[in-house]
Amino acid sequence: ADHGVSAVAMAPPYYFPEGQAELLEYIEHLVSELPLPLFLYNMPSHTKVFFDPQTVRQIAEMDGVMGIKDSSANMIYFRRLQHILRDRPDFSLLIGPEELLAETLLLGGHGGVSGGANLWPRLYVDLYNAAVAKDLNTVAALHARVMQISGTIYGVGQYWSSILKGIKCALSLMGICRDFLAEPFHTFRQAERAKIEEYLMQMGELPPSR
Repeated sequence: ADHGVSAVAMAPPYYFPEGQAELLEYIEHLVSELPLPLFLYNMPSHTKVFFDPQTVRQIAEMDGVMGIKDSSANMIYFRRLQHILRDRPDFSLLIGPEELLAETLLLGGHGGVSGGANLWPRLYVDLYNAAVAKDLNTVAALHARVMQISGTIYGVGQYWSSILKGIKCALSLMGICRDFLAEPFHTFRQAERAKIEEYLMQMGELPPSR
């Protein structure tokens, strides 16, 4: 808060799965101490715990909780959140996987937290605006570009961390920032870095002679 952060995102405590009642009580205690607004972060593949829709509904009534980012990639779950919170348009419903961003926006979701937006922010802003305008042809064209990023930059490497490595590697090749990652993760080796460089050339982000 002292450094100008607007809000914080909170995933459920991991390692030992908590029940929904315990999770609700934990967040009640946490929100009362936080100087910043809170966004829930639903990513059960990493935490072993998910926010039940009814739990989200209860949490949405707490002062200071602004919305949820859902990275479960379970669109049935996301639709249930939309239904149960249909009278709370002020509670932000954000999607994590950008491959699902277009349909999320077209069916009433509020936005997304997209890794590729670190590389091509205009693409994702344009996709949002086209979806809000119900310009389906533009949405389809921009979604195809999102899927190109997913199938190239995110497809290099063999570990779960490859998406992070791909984004950071591309950012470094584009001269935006270093590709440093905290241990136990490391930057891409030369072979993977060369693949990322080739993909960026194909996308016109780097000159072919580079």
